Parts: sequence; structure tokens; C-alpha cells
Amino acid sequence: MNTSESLFKKIENAKDLDFNLIFTESVDLFKKVWLKGFIVVSILFGCAIVINLVFGIIGLSTFPYNFENGFDFEAFTEHQTRNSLYAVPQNIVLSALMIGLVGGFYRICRQLVLGESVSDDYFYFLKKAYYSKLLMLGIIYTGIATVAQLLYFFPYIYVFVPLSYFSIVFAMNHHLTEVEIVKVCFKIGHKKWLLTFGTLFVSGLLAALGVLACVIGLLFTLCLVYLPVFFIYREVIGFEDITT
Repeated sequence: MNTSESLFKKIENAKDLDFNLIFTESVDLFKKVWLKGFIVVSILFGCAIVINLVFGIIGLSTFPYNFENGFDFEAFTEHQTRNSLYAVPQNIVLSALMIGLVGGFYRICRQLVLGESVSDDYFYFLKKAYYSKLLMLGIIYTGIATVAQLLYFFPYIYVFVPLSYFSIVFAMNHHLTEVEIVKVCFKIGHKKWLLTFGTLFVSGLLAALGVLACVIGLLFTLCLVYLPVFFIYREVIGFEDITT
């Protein structure tokens, strides 16, 4: 098993990666796992609706900005700040679910790429053994994202890249502590920030084409956004020391 120190060394010594290769491999894998990705995205979408309804009942749901009186920047800023704070409890739950479900998706992708027997266990990490770790990672994820949002655009753009590694690092190194997982995410996110942002941005644009298919098509294409970090992780750290 990898230790946090060995992961740091691999990240520090990582070679330069080719944007076109990462993007091409992401698209090629998407063609093989789009249905599995659709299932994961659909589960997350359904959970988001239910969780939003539940928190709405107890008065902790977010609410849209009222444009009836025009746009006022100060009022809009106050509204966004209030929404960010109101959404913290439900975002913690959603973040924990997202990390676990997408982690299960990455596990399936790894098995497929390595030619292993593929087990479509989407809920592999949503087991009692991982509850506390997922909850803590959800709290950390939400805390970082919320603070970055309150600091406005550029801080959030920066932390978006390390945050995108939470699921893959957890899935491949769930033996590490929560703090170690977060440190590895920020280490690889910082080291490969531009490449990660670029591939995620282009993948996001391509995935957004699903909107053209009566919006529901987005559920089929959205998992493409998850795949660039999968291949960047593979090239930087590798899958050699993973047994699950």
C-alpha cells in the first residue's frame, strides 16, 4: 500500500503529461463506461433532489435571486453569501455521497483499464467501514469550497482542481487518514493544476453537449468530466499498489 510519503515523492517526480493524450484516453474510456457513468450521475442527481427537499422542509434550502427589481450587485453578493451558508449542511451530505459514489465509479474504471474482472459495485465505498471517513471528507470538501466561494471567483477556480481529486485519491488510497488524503489532493492538484483545469474545462464543454438532447442527455455525458483526473492520477501515481 502507498503511504502519504511515497505518494508525495511520486507526485514530485512526476513527468510532464500530454494534454492530447489525457483527453483522448478520457474520451476512449468514456465510450466504454458511459452507461456506468450514467447510472452514477443519475443516482447523484436523484439524491440531490431528495436531500434538497428534506432540507427545504426544515428550512435550510437555498433560494433563487429575485430579479424583479433588476440586478443589484451588493444585494446579489449578500444573497449568494447567505445561500452558501444555508447550503452547508446539505452540501456536506451531498459531498460525502459524491466522493463515495464517484470513488466506486473510479474503482470500476481501474478494473476495466487493467483488464481485471469488472464488478459493477457502485456502492462499494458506501459501506459502514467508510461512513466516518466519507463524512469527514464531505465536511472538509464543503468547508474548503464554501470559504473559496465567499472569497469570490478566483480562489474557487484554484481550489476546484484539488477538490476534483478527492474521489480518486480516496478510492485508490482509502487506507490513508482524511488529512493525508486532502494533502495528496492538493499536492497533485497544485503540481498538475493547469493540465487538470484544461482537460476538465474541455471535457466539461464536450459533456455539456448532452443538453442538446432535451437536457436529459446531460446525464449520459456528464461522467466524461470525471475521467481526466483518473488518467492524470494513473500517470502520476499509478495503480500498482492497489488491491481493491
